Amino acid sequence: MDHIKFHNYIRTRMDQKEKQATSFVTISRQAGAGGITIGEKLASYLNKQLPSGCSWTVFDKSLVHEVIKDHNLSERMLLFLKEKNIPEIQDTFEDVLRLHPAQFSLVQKTNQTIFRLAEMGHTILVGRGATVVTKDIAGGIHVRLVGSFKKRKEHIKEYYKFEDKEAKDFIKNEDKGRAEYLKKYFDKDIDDPLLYDVVINTDKMSYDNAVLLIGGMVIQKRKHEEKRF
Repeated sequence: MDHIKFHNYIRTRMDQKEKQATSFVTISRQAGAGGITIGEKLASYLNKQLPSGCSWTVFDKSLVHEVIKDHNLSERMLLFLKEKNIPEIQDTFEDVLRLHPAQFSLVQKTNQTIFRLAEMGHTILVGRGATVVTKDIAGGIHVRLVGSFKKRKEHIKEYYKFEDKEAKDFIKNEDKGRAEYLKKYFDKDIDDPLLYDVVINTDKMSYDNAVLLIGGMVIQKRKHEEKRF
């Protein structure tokens, strides 16, 4: 189902020949802060507020399938296209054995796909350093979602049906992997507020209100960018 949706998105955007303002959103998130849920709700909101021939589409874990397609990679590369830092010794060893391309090469390919999708517009890009990759493309809104460990743990338990320890370990591993990924490949601190247009504490703001805030920023920036065309 998702593959059909993403294929339709790409085909529609490629068919639109007229030059127009580009709008996109990047979401960096702590595990359990609502990145997936807010991304999906935001896409629905923007489709209603900014109707066009192309629907807003969320690229989170599905992004790896676009990377595979863009660069003609084997489906087995899905195992290595993860948002985490692979130790250099392990990476070099596996590259020598031709288990997969060096991680840096895979990150570069991922960055190229992120950049392409952002330039096409109507995209919500979750994670994988998208905030940094797209920082020089006009029309983007860059968001960071955070929350207390306690609230995020409860959300993870509910979303994935985890037990308490499973949720704790998941959050610690995900947050650590994402921070290391951004530091190693972009030399950036994921918690640096200057990387983002807005940092939202989802303990304090509901997902629906977060969508209204982000959506409003997208609409205002879209109006500003349209004046350039």
